[in-house]
Parts: sequence; structure tokens; C-alpha cells
Amino acid sequence: MSGGDADIARTAALFADPARVRVLTALADGRALAASVLAAEAGLSAPGVSAHLAKLREAGLVEAERSGRHRFYRLRPDAVEILETLARFSPARPVTSLRSGTRARALRFARTCYDHVAGRLGVSVTAALVERGALVTTDGVPGTSRRPGDALSQPLAEHPYALGPEAPEVLALLGLDVDAVDAARGRRPLLKFCLDWSEQRHHLAGGLGAALAARFLEQGWVTRHRPGHRALRLTDTGADALAGRLGVRVAG
Repeated sequence: MSGGDADIARTAALFADPARVRVLTALADGRALAASVLAAEAGLSAPGVSAHLAKLREAGLVEAERSGRHRFYRLRPDAVEILETLARFSPARPVTSLRSGTRARALRFARTCYDHVAGRLGVSVTAALVERGALVTTDGVPGTSRRPGDALSQPLAEHPYALGPEAPEVLALLGLDVDAVDAARGRRPLLKFCLDWSEQRHHLAGGLGAALAARFLEQGWVTRHRPGHRALRLTDTGADALAGRLGVRVAG
């Protein structure tokens, strides 16, 4: 015999801690996140997140993946099913504070990654450039999803993109001249891409990515939440411009 009845109460107790549920919820969309990011999204201290992750890993609900010096945590698919089932039978929580998680949400929506745009806005713009032929994939895989072997939260050593035939026309809609950007980039690659840490999809970097970010800021399409802060805010003017010129519609 393999043992007695399943200890359901012990597993259920893992979902009974509000702080631990915030960690689980942050992972529920399939992202693999570093402990520091989880701490920000869940509004917890680093030691607190580490303690919760240790219990979740011990129970087999969370898996870890190492990338460089960092370890990223992902919720197992069957754990997501448990969380979704519990959510269907749970009442809505009252909103008691707007401060918790605000900065993390802002960073996830749009931020600078060095000198280019990342977050949900960055990956959406990159996907739109692929959809409109300004960029084309060279590996036979459509779209900007993570490829096998892509290191989490790092620039791609080799990327599967090239300029597409529609690049001059599409980028002109955004106020960029491809030849001018190429001439001004110096020794920097025109095209480079990162695996976005919050969205787990590719976003555009390199000379072209930097030129786009500069253009967005110059035109007032995005602004910084405050000086020196990485988080970006998409203005109404920017939302209209990106919707009209690229078909990008991203809710903050």
C-alpha cells in the first residue's frame, strides 16, 4: 500500500494564506518570475517571498528555472487549475488600498529597458511590427513568443528577426527613417531583441528600438511617471497614435 488517504487539508492550507495567494496569483498567467519581481507584485519582503516559495516548491506547486545568476519561478499547470477552481467559489475581496502593487503594475505595463521600451507596451509594438511586415521572422515560427533556449530576462544572443519589406513604410508612420536610423547607430546592431521579463515575449532593442523609444518620448506619446523612474505612462495622444498607425491597443 502506498499510504492512507490524501492529506487534502495540508495542501489546502497552502492556499489559505493571503500573502501566499498573492504570490500564486502573480504566477497564475504562466509567467516565470524572479523572487524580486514576485516580491514587488505581491507587496511582500524578499524573505517573505522566499519562505512562501520554499513551501510551494516543497508541495510541488511551483517549479524553478535558473537563468544566469537568477532563479525564476513558475506555477505548475495543475496548480493553476486549483487556483482557478478556488476563485470560482470565492467572494470578491474588498479594495482596501490602491498603493499595493501599483508600481509593479506600472512597470509591467510599460517601462524602459536600458534605452528601449519594454513591458506590455513594448511587446505589443514589436508584435505589431511583425504583423505589418516591418519585421519578419527567420526561424519559421510566427509571432514574438519565447523560443526554446531563450534565456529568461536577458537579451537574445541570436534573434530570429530581420527587417521586412514593409519596414520603410510602417516606420515612416511612426516618424522614423530606417536608413537614417541605420546610419546613426554606429557599431551598435540595428536589430536586437530581449525576452521581456514580465511578458515572456520578445521586445525590440538595438538601434531601432532605441530610436523608437526616443521618438515616443519626443512626441509625448509616452512620459515617465517621474524623473529617473523606469515606468512609462502611455498618454492619450500616444494611445491614439499607436492605435491609428499600428493597430496597437494596450490597456494600462
